[in-house]
Amino acid sequence: MNCSDVCRRIYLDNAATTKMSKTAIDAMLPYMDGVYGNPSSLHSEGQRAAEALVGARERIAACLGCTAREITFTSGGSEADNQAIISAAKLGEKKGKKHIISTAFEHHAVIHTLEKLKKEGFEITLLDVHENGLVSAEQVKAAIRPDTCLVTVMYANNEIGTVQPIKEIGAVCREKGVLFHTDAVQAVGHIHINVGEQNIDMLSLSAHKFHGPKGIGVLYAKKGILLSNLIEGGAQERGKRAGTENIPAIMGMTAALEEACANIDKNAAKLSALRDKLIAGLSKIPHSILNGDAEKRLPGNVNFCFEGIEGESLLLLLDDKGICASSGSACTSGSLDPSHVLLAIGRVHDIAHGSLRLSLSEEGTEEEIEYTINAVKEVVEYLRGISPIWRDLVNGKKEFIIK
Repeated sequence: MNCSDVCRRIYLDNAATTKMSKTAIDAMLPYMDGVYGNPSSLHSEGQRAAEALVGARERIAACLGCTAREITFTSGGSEADNQAIISAAKLGEKKGKKHIISTAFEHHAVIHTLEKLKKEGFEITLLDVHENGLVSAEQVKAAIRPDTCLVTVMYANNEIGTVQPIKEIGAVCREKGVLFHTDAVQAVGHIHINVGEQNIDMLSLSAHKFHGPKGIGVLYAKKGILLSNLIEGGAQERGKRAGTENIPAIMGMTAALEEACANIDKNAAKLSALRDKLIAGLSKIPHSILNGDAEKRLPGNVNFCFEGIEGESLLLLLDDKGICASSGSACTSGSLDPSHVLLAIGRVHDIAHGSLRLSLSEEGTEEEIEYTINAVKEVVEYLRGISPIWRDLVNGKKEFIIK
């Protein structure tokens, strides 16, 4: 396979967003034209939309192992994260509990919400992340205090793909009587999830991470948890999220989630094989290192650092070769700072700047992986060839960090 063969380009940025599936698109179309009523309206057109909304809520609940009344539709993962954390904080404040536990490598939707709460008098403990990108239930247990009101730990990291021991962390929280929230935006649709079996009190998801539409997501909140409103207005979503529900997007998300959950095992097997082939190939590049645990990671996530290069140049040159990739979270793509995730696992600034995230799709092929491995090798070699930093490393004026 050569560059001229990449007529449709190789899209390896599925952690940022996925291509909408035909299943999701087909599910949306009838609600853009035929069933277009407002589900809050009492006339028949509105009630047809309301029935679709009820059905979608039940179908999503079935995918997560909860009840329909525990599902709240949001605009996506960031809103769901915000509502979950702020709700838990306000519930804790009423009981005199203003301590929250999280990790140093959460998504910014969590980190920035915690920073906001810190300014309001909450104490935030960010657990250190091991070099392999994992936290442990023991760390959480040791950090819980009598005034802890919430533990929020992401299910799977959006940059390095490591999957946390969610069930065990949830069990610790359940034992201590502390609410447990997980940002599962990267995990839902790719890993088997059952909120009841995994001791999860609140969970956030976003449709565009599993081939659904953008701008729609879900907050699961266990029965009995009183959610705080982020948006005031009408009585939609049982009064907890004002605004007319986006029925087409909800239907697309529902169909995409059902399809993803029905094919999790098959997709995971294929993606894991492609992922491992890609990791093996990139590992042969001198002075490179895989970020995150080699096994406890998402089926489709590969994240590497290459010493002596800048990630931005790497991405631009790969784009010229027909490969869509990223250096980390799409939410921080405009920042010149190195990834806070990579810094959290111990990568120094110079190494963190040379990162590459490749996130795979079920549509990927072995030929595309082989082409990508060769393309990355060529680009890394070229960038090192014109780098004065690399010259100093090779000549012994500086020591290599990645051996």
